[in-house]
Amino acid sequence: MRILWKCLSYFSIQITNVFNDFHLNENTVIIVLLVLKILGVVVPLLIAVAFFTVAERKIMGIIQRRKGPNVIGYLGVLQALADGLKLFVKETTLPSNSNIVIFLLAPVLCFVLSLIG
Repeated sequence: MRILWKCLSYFSIQITNVFNDFHLNENTVIIVLLVLKILGVVVPLLIAVAFFTVAERKIMGIIQRRKGPNVIGYLGVLQALADGLKLFVKETTLPSNSNIVIFLLAPVLCFVLSLIG
């Protein structure tokens, strides 16, 4: 993690030099560098979690003597991206005979209460 942070710090120095060439405000440069550093840490973590999920599904398939996710991409490497795309494309359905406010507020309330706890 320290090596990654040092690389990002070196990268931020290079970006600062580029922004200085464009004569941008210092606050703008600081905000952009902060966002780039955050993305530089979060994006690899999200990708790692996605591929660990694929690995877990493959291992579970081996344990249960069935094929794991191996259809999408070479040896199922793109399965995580396909699962994420499926999640974003899903249609949100709301029950017609329910209170919509409570239906939408209940998961948010559970999440907030679990964070508070």
